[in-house]
Amino acid sequence: MNYLAHIYLSGDDTELRIGNFIADSVRGKDFSAFPDRVADGIILHRHIDTFTDSNEIVRKSKDLLRNEYGHWSSVIVDLYYDHFLARNWNDYHEESLDIYVGKFYNDLNSNFNILPKKVQKFMPYMIQQNWLLSYATIEGISDIFHQMNRRTGNRSKMNFAPVELKIHYHELEGHFRLFMEELRIYVESMI
Repeated sequence: MNYLAHIYLSGDDTELRIGNFIADSVRGKDFSAFPDRVADGIILHRHIDTFTDSNEIVRKSKDLLRNEYGHWSSVIVDLYYDHFLARNWNDYHEESLDIYVGKFYNDLNSNFNILPKKVQKFMPYMIQQNWLLSYATIEGISDIFHQMNRRTGNRSKMNFAPVELKIHYHELEGHFRLFMEELRIYVESMI
C-alpha cells in the first residue's frame, strides 16, 4: 500500500496518520524523537507493510507484472492499489477525497517540525502537485510513475506501468477490493 492507503487506514487520528505517512523515512526502532501516537503510526505502517508483502492476493497482482518489472512490481502494485482506493474513495469514506486530502495536507503543515527532513523536502511538491488526489485518474497516476522512473535513473521502467494497469484493470481492481477488506479487518484489530 502507498501513501493514501496508509493515511486512510489510520482512521481519524491525526498523529497516527502522520506517523503512518512518514514511516518510510524513519530508520531503526528508536522513535523517541516523535510523540507517542506518531510513533504508533510508524509501527502501524510497518505492520501494514508486512501484512501486505505476505498476502496471497497481493502476490497475484505482483505476478501479473513480475516478468516485466521484477522487484519493482511491488512498488507498482502499491501505487495501483492507491489508484483504486482514490478512484473508489466514496466506497470507503464519507468525506470527498479532495476535502480529505486537503485536511491531511493542512495536518502536515501544522506538524512540519516533527517531519523527517526527507519528508519536509518532498512535501511541498506533493501538496503543490496534489499527489494524493491525482492517484484517482490514470493520467495522474501516470505522472507519478514517470516521476518514480526518473528517480530510479530510468531503470525501473515504471513509466510503462499504466499500460499494464489498463490491460489488467478489472482483475487488479478485484484483487484490490478483496485485499482491502482483509487489510481493513487486520488494521482494526491493531488500533
